[in-house]
Amino acid sequence: MQERPSEEERRAARHETPEERADRRWSELLQEVRVAQTGVQILFGFLLTVVFTPRFAELGDTDRIIYVVTVVLGAATTGALIGPVAFHRIVTGWRLKPQTVTWASRMTLVGVVLLLVTVTSVLLLILRLAMHNAAVPWVVAGLVTWFMLCWFALPTWARHRYGTRRSGK
Repeated sequence: MQERPSEEERRAARHETPEERADRRWSELLQEVRVAQTGVQILFGFLLTVVFTPRFAELGDTDRIIYVVTVVLGAATTGALIGPVAFHRIVTGWRLKPQTVTWASRMTLVGVVLLLVTVTSVLLLILRLAMHNAAVPWVVAGLVTWFMLCWFALPTWARHRYGTRRSGK
């Protein structure tokens, strides 16, 4: 495995001060979070309306449990992905930008993991209602595998493969 560049090596590669690096990383993180937040908020909003539809009364016990779990997961995902904004707002002016970026990055990663679980739960519920057959778990498992490949495996592979070229992240 390739060795990760030191903090000094990364800073020197971009000619950034720690404050400049924190500002750049914060801007990049905000762009990433905006994409995820929008999708999660739309998904969560739709989930919240399902309980008020006539079809909800027809759901069996298992589907109701999946729905409740999905709504709770959607709320947790929303919290994790909005968390960086609240964190930043509360610590603004306290000269904690590098620490803010670190914690916001962690919350965002937790939010992405929760998003994976939320989407899995949504898929399970919707496909159970739409397909009514034994293929549902296989379809959901295939899609979860795809998400894990795109969201986690590929970036991890790239980090490992190109790690020596890491520049100022």
